[in-house]
Amino acid sequence: MKNLSQRLLSIDAFRALTMLTMIFVNDVSGVSNIPAWIEHTKAAEDGMGFADTVFPAFLFIVGLSIPFAIGKRIARQESFFKTEKHILTRSLALIVMGFFHVNLESYNSEAAILPYAIWEILITVGFFLIWMDYKQQQYLLQGMGIVLLIAMAALYKGEGGQWMRPSWWGILGIIGWAYLVSATVFLLVKGKFPALVVLLFIFLGINFAKHSGVLSLNIPVIGDASSVSLIMAGVVISSMPKKSIPLLVGIGAAAIVTGLVVRPYTEGISKIRSTPSWVLICAGISTVVFAGMIWLVDLKGKMHWFSFIKPAGTSTLTCYLVPYLLYSLMLLAHFHYPGFLGTGSGGILRSIAVAFIVIWITGRMEKVNVRLKI
Repeated sequence: MKNLSQRLLSIDAFRALTMLTMIFVNDVSGVSNIPAWIEHTKAAEDGMGFADTVFPAFLFIVGLSIPFAIGKRIARQESFFKTEKHILTRSLALIVMGFFHVNLESYNSEAAILPYAIWEILITVGFFLIWMDYKQQQYLLQGMGIVLLIAMAALYKGEGGQWMRPSWWGILGIIGWAYLVSATVFLLVKGKFPALVVLLFIFLGINFAKHSGVLSLNIPVIGDASSVSLIMAGVVISSMPKKSIPLLVGIGAAAIVTGLVVRPYTEGISKIRSTPSWVLICAGISTVVFAGMIWLVDLKGKMHWFSFIKPAGTSTLTCYLVPYLLYSLMLLAHFHYPGFLGTGSGGILRSIAVAFIVIWITGRMEKVNVRLKI
């Protein structure tokens, strides 16, 4: 296996840019009268908007990082079980956070003891206590975080008085399950490129079969393999022996064209339904963007162009969680944006500002060593 110790700066820049857009599309979803191309396409529709490309790009970037993180462990001959334990630990952290987040959607403030905003703040504090990047072991704080999450789970009341349940695992949970599968198979084949290509086509095949009606069986953990396919696409691109710009652009374009070709046979293009067309088109777009980032950052040395959003690439999980605290505090303070910031171009500018403010807050937290690491 080739040496993967030299990390590409373009991956960090790509991650930061994707995190910026993720915060933006999450915030702009609360803005009215905005162009349809910005928003998510409805589940029943055949098509995709800008928002539909952001989460798959993040999954793709997770895949880009696997050959460096897991490959480094393989290169130093770390045991399979020790590496797999690391993979399981990271996956579990994401799944737990995703499980709590998805249950925010059905939180019943009238039936529960704690108001929605307080419960949201406390579970986020619990996440930080457990998974903060401590410079030394802080078992007491981690134990407090675990107790806090258990307490929040015990106090939870959902719609109809129901307790917490994994309806769809949430964004972080989806990443966690897909990372578990992708990183494990990478470890099993020891990062061998031909095997990774075969695995990618197997997962794409599962996704195609599920949405074309050929396969009706529900595969545990993998599901329809859409998320795993997007991560594995990143794994394959990152593991390529030679990553020339024309080759990457060609691969990306081929994926986009293939996605459009299979569109009529696999339920159209849909993020909500995670169809093969959406998977292939988004993987293709991400590959082309990554090629551009390699050219700009790694070849032209323009990493400083992304310095203002760097915390989103280096403290990504922290950056993702900051809005949960920000919105909860706004809710407790009964803060409402002026009318012009809730609609049209004013709302779009507001969401752009919120994205940069969140990244700035993340950067300030990073400077005082308050960041999550899993």
